[in-house]
Amino acid sequence: MPLVTTTEMFKKAYDGGYAIGAFNVNNMEIIQGITEACREEKSPVILQVSKGARAYANRTYLVKLVEAAVIECPEIPISLHLDHGDSFETCKSCIDDGFTSVMIDASSKPFAENIEITKKVVEYAHDHGVVVEAELGTLAGVEDDVKVSAEDSSYTRPEEVEEFVSKTGCDSLAIAIGTSHGAYKFTAAQCTRNEKGILVPPPLRFDVLEEVSKRLPGFPIVLHGSSSVPQDYVKMINTHGGKMPDAVGIPEEQLRKAATLSVCKINIDSDLRLAMTGTIRQFFVDHPEKFDPREYLKPARANIKELVRHKLIDVLGCAGKA
Repeated sequence: MPLVTTTEMFKKAYDGGYAIGAFNVNNMEIIQGITEACREEKSPVILQVSKGARAYANRTYLVKLVEAAVIECPEIPISLHLDHGDSFETCKSCIDDGFTSVMIDASSKPFAENIEITKKVVEYAHDHGVVVEAELGTLAGVEDDVKVSAEDSSYTRPEEVEEFVSKTGCDSLAIAIGTSHGAYKFTAAQCTRNEKGILVPPPLRFDVLEEVSKRLPGFPIVLHGSSSVPQDYVKMINTHGGKMPDAVGIPEEQLRKAATLSVCKINIDSDLRLAMTGTIRQFFVDHPEKFDPREYLKPARANIKELVRHKLIDVLGCAGKA
């Protein structure tokens, strides 16, 4: 099937109590690992591209790689989404390039300005058969061009969501309930340590999510900054020359709970990068004589595939939903 919008995906996810995985892609191996897992597990998927990824890989290459995945995996629904579009111009460019979904992130702007910018994107997108994700509330952390300090972050205000959605016409809404961008989502001071000495972040604000859901019944909610930062891969990186102390993510059981509620899309990016980087670091320590990219990227792709498979089954609950 051709690229699809997220409309039908989200309707089924909302009704079925699961979420669609939105995986950030930068190169061929990541796209292959994601889509091969989704094909085998019969799962719909959102392949999303940030402004930074477009700058790195070239806008044409990324679209063509995703189109190749559609050809190779015709039996599963695939949506191509712009992650954190920072302007009308960026969103328009992606729409014109064939994206089926775009995010306009004007969450750092005053409420009225956020509405104005989002509405402009929605009007252009809907005229071209494309859906729009918007954001209310501001997540802390660093992801490509998105850099927000903890002091500047803010939870979504449930009392604002009805006005925002009705005035903008957006199709889904990203909210801030305590997730955070990047692999270093929380400082040690924000966390507690469990009996094994592992840092445990503060719990997500499910009260905010539940209040938003009451005010927007049936409306798809999105969680950004939802990588769990698998400690096995953090350890693999650190054991083989890396320095990632205190990298900590969102507990997977909290993400699973969110997926059973109104959250229809969960963004995952740092986990895949950790899997790729850890695998490559270990490969070069084990095989210092090797130099062929195909040799070290093959196991990296395989580990990405297995990580995505785990997310589909155990975290998102969307395996078998294609």
